[in-house]
Amino acid sequence: MSSFESSSSLSSSVSPSSTELSTCPSITALKSLLSTTLRITTTDNRVFIGTFMGTDQLLNIILVNTEEYIMENEGSRFVGQIMLPWRLVLHVEAFDQQSTPNGKAKDDRSLYI
Repeated sequence: MSSFESSSSLSSSVSPSSTELSTCPSITALKSLLSTTLRITTTDNRVFIGTFMGTDQLLNIILVNTEEYIMENEGSRFVGQIMLPWRLVLHVEAFDQQSTPNGKAKDDRSLYI
């Protein structure tokens, strides 16, 4: 066995495969939140409401079509596409818009992450 073969077999036994990661319950739950409206409260008293597009390797949250609200002010401003550093995130809420029997969208604000 060459040194390359031994190192590749070692790395495959240490790190999970991509199929194992894709079936992980936490990854599945995160994927289900894609394109969902999130409300994120940060440690500096700001609230961002936008569409969740994903995270990066450092778990920074990426939102698009985002509005920023400052808790001391009553107004908001459109900030567009943003990346929120995970260390600033205090609270995350997902707005799950499900259809009701009458065809109207229901805004369920009971899901906290």
